[in-house]
Amino acid sequence: MYEIWLVLNILWEMALGVWPLLAGAALLWLLLLAAAARRGAGWRAALPWTVAAGVLAAVAAFVLLPAWSRSSLSEMGYWVDWANLAAMACGVGAAVAAFVWPLLAMRRRPPAR
Repeated sequence: MYEIWLVLNILWEMALGVWPLLAGAALLWLLLLAAAARRGAGWRAALPWTVAAGVLAAVAAFVLLPAWSRSSLSEMGYWVDWANLAAMACGVGAAVAAFVWPLLAMRRRPPAR
């Protein structure tokens, strides 16, 4: 349990260092949602491609994140390391999906009623 608490504290401290970027990303995401909602976007039609983009980003992040931190997959010997890597990769995939969904939804028209 200590390792998980330590990871959450580290993530909080990292977020404090880049909070303007996180706030800007949140504002951009809200603007994208508003623009897509105003256009009557096809949310459901864009969902399969959104999920595919998120999964692809998560898989790429799972492979690339260790090298980005000057490490490698071979140096991960503890289950908490693998859990943290999987959680970070899922976070990257969710963030990509969150930004891709309104963009794809704006490109597709909703089905006629």
